[in-house]
Amino acid sequence: MSLLVATSVNGEGYREILGIVEGAKEDKAGWLSFLKHLKDRGLAGVRLIISDACLGLVEAAGEVFADARWQRCVVHWYRNAFVHVPRAKMAEVALMLKAIHASESRQGAEATAERVRARLEDMKLSKLAEWIAATVGETLSYHAFPSAHWRRIRTNNALERLLREIRRRTRVVGVFPDGQSALNLAAARLRYVSGSEWSTRRYLNMDLLREAVDAVA
Repeated sequence: MSLLVATSVNGEGYREILGIVEGAKEDKAGWLSFLKHLKDRGLAGVRLIISDACLGLVEAAGEVFADARWQRCVVHWYRNAFVHVPRAKMAEVALMLKAIHASESRQGAEATAERVRARLEDMKLSKLAEWIAATVGETLSYHAFPSAHWRRIRTNNALERLLREIRRRTRVVGVFPDGQSALNLAAARLRYVSGSEWSTRRYLNMDLLREAVDAVA
């Protein structure tokens, strides 16, 4: 079974756990039901959704929160890229990929990505070069937000840490009698985390985002 989890950064810049539900699998139907549930509970004003390349989630998010941008997690993107890279060339390719996201603007990142694509062609890594060209744009949505936020919004590392904590607790139990019992344990752990410093320490300065929106308006 799968557990679908969503967290957010609220208008004041603090992190919140939005919800957790049992999902038979991470398909569009499961994510669509979960996101509609969150919306019905009052979730609004979503500007950016950060995740790995889960097609079901991306499609569902596009329907429920049509105005939100999607940011593909850069860390997961790197891992996906390495599937196409021989071990002997991984270190060199890793530096090339990281250079894309070290750029100070989206235009600069796209130009670097094109240079990387050309270099990969020269290295006889044409499959990776094609994949980079097709997917790199999905990892650059963070450029539409204040640069002070970039480090924290171009990956879903914050959520991954929570998921590791859930896995750590569920592995102690090993086998659950049913999905509800697993969900109960995971939800209890998230409630514990939510009551800690995790949710009381400001994560993003949202004044910067409001200033950027006002400037555009």
